[in-house]
Amino acid sequence: MRSSGFEQPHFLDSCFLCQRQLSQNKDIYMYRGDTPFCSQECRQEQIEMDEVSEKRWRHSLKKSNNLRQSKDSTQESETKKAVRRGTVAVA
Repeated sequence: MRSSGFEQPHFLDSCFLCQRQLSQNKDIYMYRGDTPFCSQECRQEQIEMDEVSEKRWRHSLKKSNNLRQSKDSTQESETKKAVRRGTVAVA
């Protein structure tokens, strides 16, 4: 097998956020198991960004569910109205 001369960097080579080289002589701060950071500050910034993203995602999911429920309710109401509009003859 031939080598292309390009090696994939190891995931512990640089900080996930700021891309600074991680030193073997300094602490590496991990997040979510496999995401390395050069400092507690970089890790905290990523945590905060993830929390904002998750809140936005939950909000959009909730909004989507509310719209779907509203649409389902409107369709159900229209179906009921159509049934109620009919003429009933009693003998």
